[in-house]
Amino acid sequence: MSELITNIGELFTGPAGILRDAALVIDDGQVAWAGPRTAAPAADTAVDAEGAAVVPGFVDSHSHLVFAGDRADEFDARMSGQPYTAGGIRRTVAATRAASDEELAAHTGRLLDEALRSGTTTIEIKSGYGLTVEDERRSLAIAARFTTETTFLGAHVVPAEYQPAAYVDLVAGEMLDEVAGIARWIDVFCDRGAFDVDQARTILSAGAACGLGVRMHANQLGPSGAARLGVELGAASVDHCTFLTDADVDALAGSATVATFVPGAEFSTRQPFPDIGRLRDAGVGYAIATDCNPGSSYTSSMPFCIALAVREMRMTPTEALLAATAGGARALRRTDVGHLTPGARADLVLLDAPSFVHLAYRPGVHLVKAVWQGGRRATRWQPEVTRSAG
Repeated sequence: MSELITNIGELFTGPAGILRDAALVIDDGQVAWAGPRTAAPAADTAVDAEGAAVVPGFVDSHSHLVFAGDRADEFDARMSGQPYTAGGIRRTVAATRAASDEELAAHTGRLLDEALRSGTTTIEIKSGYGLTVEDERRSLAIAARFTTETTFLGAHVVPAEYQPAAYVDLVAGEMLDEVAGIARWIDVFCDRGAFDVDQARTILSAGAACGLGVRMHANQLGPSGAARLGVELGAASVDHCTFLTDADVDALAGSATVATFVPGAEFSTRQPFPDIGRLRDAGVGYAIATDCNPGSSYTSSMPFCIALAVREMRMTPTEALLAATAGGARALRRTDVGHLTPGARADLVLLDAPSFVHLAYRPGVHLVKAVWQGGRRATRWQPEVTRSAG
């Protein structure tokens, strides 16, 4: 059944630009037509947008939603002056290992419903709070109930019971063999206190040999060779990018690797916000994601991250919205989401505002009036696919 959304004051189609006094037709889960309201074809049903803005559903290309426990005390300590060191990850690992599958799935579902209410329609979910063969497998199996964009992050930190070399062997061997049929991507937290460049290369190369796409946590805590390693290995994205050097920017500029920023982490850790100007000048592709996790960025709100990117990273509202939609799609190497042109998946957000600029202009205000996910108006997260849990 086709549906016409008409009387759209401002339709942000994505890189193709903005249409005013517009309409859009959904059919069979896809955008079938978009153009001037007065030229809109007939459809089986119609929705009056009443002059409000419509934007693509947000594409959150970096999240850690399968976990248990709470680390609000760490946030309180950081706000009192203690630095972020990533050491609290092991606390979440202990809580996640102790939780049942049902508890983890229920918590993941609650966070996804929360994200949907903020306009997110596509999301990547990482493992990384299990750090045993079985706990990583079940974390990915739970993630796969909700999204196709599942990422194996067994190399989050080295658990206390292992020496680093032995754990690298486990991740690149038995653990990878167990999860390769569930995950689409492989990721490594390559930074001080986690894994170095050589360890990351070993793990990521093993994942690529198993057919997994490469992603990386890179340059979050300081300058390193992580971003350049991501480019070398053809990573779809290198994420965080808080401390990029000129050499990193040069490498990214000549590649298809996306620099994904997670401004919620800078907000929560009081680290400096990344310098977007150098990447803009160099023509580097970039995205915005939430990094939703219990330690360093406990937000599921892409509008909040858009507002931070505009205010603190000096993106324009247009740049920030593109980064949160088409940029996220590029970071996931997807062409079907992140835009609202014919043939795209019908993921769209009707705002309670006349313009997308209000996402940054009115920070902290809930402006999402309705969400369509896969062509259906949604109030609960709709799994993108039902995938075998292995």
